[in-house]
Amino acid sequence: MSAPRVVSLVPSLTEAVALSAPGALVGATDWCSHPAGLDVERIGGTKNPKVDRIVGLAPDLVVANEEENREPDLAALRAAGLTVLVTEVRTLPQAFGELDRVLTACGLTTRPRWLDEAEAAWAAVPPPERRRTAVVPIWRRPWMVLGRDTFAGDLLSRLGYDHVHAGHAERYPRVPLDELRAAAPDIVVLPDEPYRFSAEDGPDAFPGLPCAPVSGRHLTWYGPSLAEAPALLTAALRAPLR
Repeated sequence: MSAPRVVSLVPSLTEAVALSAPGALVGATDWCSHPAGLDVERIGGTKNPKVDRIVGLAPDLVVANEEENREPDLAALRAAGLTVLVTEVRTLPQAFGELDRVLTACGLTTRPRWLDEAEAAWAAVPPPERRRTAVVPIWRRPWMVLGRDTFAGDLLSRLGYDHVHAGHAERYPRVPLDELRAAAPDIVVLPDEPYRFSAEDGPDAFPGLPCAPVSGRHLTWYGPSLAEAPALLTAALRAPLR
């Protein structure tokens, strides 16, 4: 039996499928940057996929996410007769469960080693000596931050960092810069996606506060990057810019 033809609308899932089921992936978004050198049909963005192009690829399965992709696009794919698997990932345990579900749907009969390694890496994270507070911007102009019920927030919590806006009514609220500064967190966490914060772009807005630029792929992606995420995020958070 041949492997199913798969189109991925989520960068995290693209990497997971490409590494775990070689040859299954036939299409991915323009934002799917991993693994390096991925040679598949590009079908537009996560928020504006080219439905006609996806249908033309005749996939057996389209993998998507309830947050990253828009329901009207997914409905159009279903209306065209395609099978669409929609994931929901807001916690680390959800991520592991959804990855198992996606990879099984892609024809895998055995679990990939990287997934076992990722679970082991996170299980080995020691309890923090003390908990710290964090503000986590995800956009600038306007300033937006992590709010309630987010995957990235769950990862940070497991590393001992409670982000200030975890109880906000919105998942990604807009918060004025003066309010972010006034929160006086122990650290400002600056991922390099979706906004590309860096050592030169971001810390300038928070004078006097420790700022930690981190890899957005390791903070927000749920895929093979999860295996190395605990060590890399911990190293970045423990050596903030001042």
